[in-house]
Amino acid sequence: MRADHLRLGRQGERAACRYLLGRGYDVLARRFQARHGEIDIVAFEGDTLVFIEVKTRTSSRFGEPWEFVDWEKRRRLESAAAEYVARFDLGACAWRFDIVSVIAGGGRKGEISLHRNAF
Repeated sequence: MRADHLRLGRQGERAACRYLLGRGYDVLARRFQARHGEIDIVAFEGDTLVFIEVKTRTSSRFGEPWEFVDWEKRRRLESAAAEYVARFDLGACAWRFDIVSVIAGGGRKGEISLHRNAF
């Protein structure tokens, strides 16, 4: 049986994918494994390649989910994104980082927000 926090994270990623697809993103990959980390979602929005970190919490009591993407996590995401771009020869594409915050409300509809060009 998976730990509750892992289950919550996967639930948040699924909700984020549905949310992004509904806003015109074209999802290319989920959970891309790089040498120094993982990218939750890789997508195109128009001609822009977007690397998306999904943060899921059960409440915002201790802060909004996006606030938990610290400088170290950003550095790992940037390294993983560079690896993705090199591996798939996408150097000609413009790219950016978005964060999707998910507050999974136990039993009630959760809240999802998109932070475009987050860093």
